[in-house]
Amino acid sequence: MSPIWLFDLDNTLHNASPHIFPHINRSMTAYLMQHLGLDERAANRLRMDYWKRYGATLTGLMRHHGTDPQHFLHNTHQFPDLPRMVVFDSALRHMLRRLPGRKIVFSNGPQRYAEKVLDIMGIRHHFDAVYSVEKMRFHPKPKLRGFLHLLKDHHLDPARCILVEDSAENLRTAKRLGMKTVWISRSLRQPDYVDCQLPSVLGLARHAIRSSASG
Repeated sequence: MSPIWLFDLDNTLHNASPHIFPHINRSMTAYLMQHLGLDERAANRLRMDYWKRYGATLTGLMRHHGTDPQHFLHNTHQFPDLPRMVVFDSALRHMLRRLPGRKIVFSNGPQRYAEKVLDIMGIRHHFDAVYSVEKMRFHPKPKLRGFLHLLKDHHLDPARCILVEDSAENLRTAKRLGMKTVWISRSLRQPDYVDCQLPSVLGLARHAIRSSASG
């Protein structure tokens, strides 16, 4: 039975660190300054605190300030020139083509943003679905409820799922559910809930085909 691949988007399928993440971070800090009446230093500190505590700044804002998630996502994901900001390797298309099994993007980002990034990379057609934070009912990874919404909405057996992620915390939740886990990281230490660690997502098809042959 073929696997179901669940792909994170940012810093897994493309490199969000050079341009996109700094832009989002600035936008989130500005949002907190405007809507919570904070100076820049306090807003930046609170943004980071919520991200570290909950895995997403949005979760902390909803929990502690009653922030409207749609309003927050719309205002913090405006990009002046997104095509120039997306950094990716064109070999990704070949890798996805070779990778056997169903594929779904599973991202904490908003739907409109995720769809645009995939279109820019020219890989949207490789995925059956894009499951964004809105579809998780605003329970982003690593929260269990977001995972459960995905499994229920797409009628997925977690034992057939493989989550490919740059975030170890998100992989921990996946492992609890019985999924296989692939960590995209150059870390020298591999947690016990990680089944496979690769420095780049580009090596995934080669590893999957090799593992299938040896199995």
